[in-house]
Amino acid sequence: MSKTTVKDVSSEPGSGPVAVPRAEGGGRALAILLVITGAAGLLAAWVITIDKFKILEAKVAGKTYTPGCSLNPVVSCGSVMESKQAAVFGFPNPMLGLVAYGIVVCVGVSLLARARFPRWYWLTFNFGTLFGVAFCTWLQFQSLYRINALCLWCSLAWVATIVMFWYVTSFNIRNGFLPSPRWLKSFFGEFTWVLPVMHVGVIGMLVLTRWWDFWTA
Repeated sequence: MSKTTVKDVSSEPGSGPVAVPRAEGGGRALAILLVITGAAGLLAAWVITIDKFKILEAKVAGKTYTPGCSLNPVVSCGSVMESKQAAVFGFPNPMLGLVAYGIVVCVGVSLLARARFPRWYWLTFNFGTLFGVAFCTWLQFQSLYRINALCLWCSLAWVATIVMFWYVTSFNIRNGFLPSPRWLKSFFGEFTWVLPVMHVGVIGMLVLTRWWDFWTA
């Protein structure tokens, strides 16, 4: 349950105090983190979008374009960009990232300007980052076990999304916007960094074991 403050907005007879929903600012650290992770995701989405257009232009001209991050059979951005999973909603996935990561940067900048948002805003933002993590998880599975190639720019976007999700979730739990026991609030208050590190570490291990023979050859 979110907390509310009581404010007397009128001195007319019969008018009582009005409950005003509590609004919270994220603090400078969270604001900077959102700006950095949003900018990283935005950069990745921008580069992938440009490379995708170049691939399409080359196909129209009867040529072949190889993105700069296609380094070997495993680290092959071109293979990922040309897969059907790269346009799961009917348009290139990074175009969605251009909008979503841009919003994250805007939220971070707003917090730096000491903006304060109500509970519904923080929960909506948290749901957006949750959707981002879920979508990235699906893309990770597709990349490792269906496309059989890894995109470095995609990996940057994955890491950025994971970090912002855990820190926004931590903020909502610590401020009571997400119901949680006291021990969980205490944990997030001290060890929020553990969860994104473990999350990224698990993905790193999956990448390492998926192409172990290649890495060790």
